[in-house]
Amino acid sequence: MTHRIFIDGAAGTTGLEIRDRLAGRSEFELLVLDDARRKDVSARSEALRAADVAILCLPDDAAREAVRLAEGANTRIIDASSAHRVADGWTYGFPELIGKEQIANAQLVSNPGCYPTGFLAMIAPLVRAELLPADWPYTVNAVSGYSGGGNALIDRFETNPEIAYRTYGLTLAHKHLPEMKSHAGLVHPVLFAPSVIPAHRGMIVEVPLHLGAMANDPHAEQLRDALQSFYAGSKVIRIANGNAPVELLLERDTQGQDGMELFVCGNEGGWNVRLIARLDNLGKGASGAAIQNLNIMCGLPETAGLKL
Repeated sequence: MTHRIFIDGAAGTTGLEIRDRLAGRSEFELLVLDDARRKDVSARSEALRAADVAILCLPDDAAREAVRLAEGANTRIIDASSAHRVADGWTYGFPELIGKEQIANAQLVSNPGCYPTGFLAMIAPLVRAELLPADWPYTVNAVSGYSGGGNALIDRFETNPEIAYRTYGLTLAHKHLPEMKSHAGLVHPVLFAPSVIPAHRGMIVEVPLHLGAMANDPHAEQLRDALQSFYAGSKVIRIANGNAPVELLLERDTQGQDGMELFVCGNEGGWNVRLIARLDNLGKGASGAAIQNLNIMCGLPETAGLKL
């Protein structure tokens, strides 16, 4: 069976990477609008309604418009924007956390954000296992390549080589906060400190924890063992074994990949820990996740077309 796919917003970074992953796959027929028609509402509506699955690579308001344009059709939707990540009626597209069956049967799937992907992969399983408290004041320190900020940020970094580092979200408000709180099952919003470096892609997300201050006094090894058990058999998420690495690097010209590595770095005694996720913001953090969800929704091997 051939599945008709329409990427609304195919000219953006996420859309281009999704097209790259779909190239040469006979299971899919890609519906494409030329440059003159890709922003035409009537043409988009027609393509959205003709598709078996539409993937939205759009700003939030445009994604909401696309959903309205597809109303009444049988089109299944994967939304890569942040418009529907905590919305009623939408399935959160993180199969390792939500379950493949829910995504396989969903009409509407919202792709996780890149930063929340790293945070939730570490925290959500540990909160569910009651190794970490749901009411802890979690802090997230994260750094990403500039491609996650869209065309404007890409242009800014690539035309201003003097920019060495950018931190933002300094009002302590960020669109990822509701997503991280909700899908980790937390009582409080997280304190989120995101930054950008002059590398095109790549991301490190870190949650430092003083385990000794928690009432149940968890140990770093317990956290590692729980994550290894939770992701046992996953071909996408891998838990690093053994001692903490000396360092973790993001390289300026790293190649795209769709997996994610999790590190549990504890001190001697195990009462302090740095939980760290390393991933590609355009891979498991965006386009790779969309392809993983698409595969599941179409009844295909989960990792088909992924760069692992």
